[in-house]
Amino acid sequence: MDKKKRTPGIGTLCVQAGYKPGKGEPRQIPIIQSTTFKYETSDQMGRLFDLEDSGYFYTRLQNPTNDHVAAQIAELEGGVAAMLTSSGQAANLFACLNICSAGDHLVSTGNIYGGTFNLLGTTLPKMGIEVTFISPDASEEEISAAFKPNTKLLFGETLSNPGVEMLDIEKFARIAHSHGVPFIIDNTFATPVLCRPFEFGADIVTHSTTKYMDGHGVAVGGALVDSGNFDWEAHTEKYPGLCAPDPSYHGLIYTKAFGKLAFITKATSQLMRDLGSIQSPQNAFYLHLGLQSLHVRIARHSESAMKVAEYLENHPDVAWVKYPGLKNDPHHELAKKYMSAFSGVMCVGLKGGRDFDNRFMDSLKLITIETHVADCHSCILHPASHTHRQLTDEQLRAAGIAPDLMRLSIGLEDPEDIIYDIEQALAAAHCHSERSEES
Repeated sequence: MDKKKRTPGIGTLCVQAGYKPGKGEPRQIPIIQSTTFKYETSDQMGRLFDLEDSGYFYTRLQNPTNDHVAAQIAELEGGVAAMLTSSGQAANLFACLNICSAGDHLVSTGNIYGGTFNLLGTTLPKMGIEVTFISPDASEEEISAAFKPNTKLLFGETLSNPGVEMLDIEKFARIAHSHGVPFIIDNTFATPVLCRPFEFGADIVTHSTTKYMDGHGVAVGGALVDSGNFDWEAHTEKYPGLCAPDPSYHGLIYTKAFGKLAFITKATSQLMRDLGSIQSPQNAFYLHLGLQSLHVRIARHSESAMKVAEYLENHPDVAWVKYPGLKNDPHHELAKKYMSAFSGVMCVGLKGGRDFDNRFMDSLKLITIETHVADCHSCILHPASHTHRQLTDEQLRAAGIAPDLMRLSIGLEDPEDIIYDIEQALAAAHCHSERSEES
């Protein structure tokens, strides 16, 4: 037998990472449902507030349940540390604010989730942080032209939401590093089971844990993971928040005091302290249960989605299908390079216009109409009729959303039943159209 130490597989990490119970301790992580923690001396508490000791004193900053789950996600991503947040939006906000402040600038791909687009394009500018959006398919020269002397980070999504376009991670990491900034990537749709962006040069990963990581649509949450690879001290003037004394902690310098843990320590002790977007211990426990089966579920999601995508690709009522697992998809080769499978989310456009789309969705019996995505239930969303209904077709196209685009998330039901539901709904939509024409 080879005595070389084996690196645990991703499935083992899903089940075992983050929590190692001792003798007589609970096998599942305990839910520490307490706002505060007891200490015996004033000095013990004081050292915690000065970041001189590790421990717990108030759940708004840290909680043992949350830290077990954060450690689990950090191991899954191959990072040095992680923190949980109240939502994916909070994770992306913290990732930016941990680096940027008023007067700074960041560059982001423009095909990101609408909520993140609004966060970067509308809310951050109100805080004095300027944002430039670029096409993910632009050349390296075009993307580099968007950088300025005060640019602090480059942001993108592994698989975009809702367009499921695969990002060229190595290309974006290379561009970011050539400008001396970290590359931050939202890995929600891929999860570390399908893609580990740190292995391709990304520096920081964010997640909406509400999606596949939770897997059951029961708990909103987010996560922020640091690879520990970006050298902040090589750019001390650009990142004073990490490399210069923090007056709120008696002049402590995060990079000097915490090394590779500087980014997450600052996000926890400064941003979580002041903004308070903590994930509840109860939600962290739900997330932990979801993570333990993530590797099994995401494989089934991907397998079933491929069957549904191939069915839709050949259906006469379907105008187009966007799924990176399809061989004719423009991002298929990139997806093969970076992912072990192709996730469970796709986009589809039907022939017949918006009225036909709505009749189709109204006729579905198994697949539900909802704003959620990426959990065990198959669900569908039509942005033009739902989340973006205030926009004209021209405005939708300008936002990168086709008026006929429907985001279809394939759940854990039998794929044959999902296909049957689509088939009967298309037939029912046709019947309704014929009755309307006759009347």
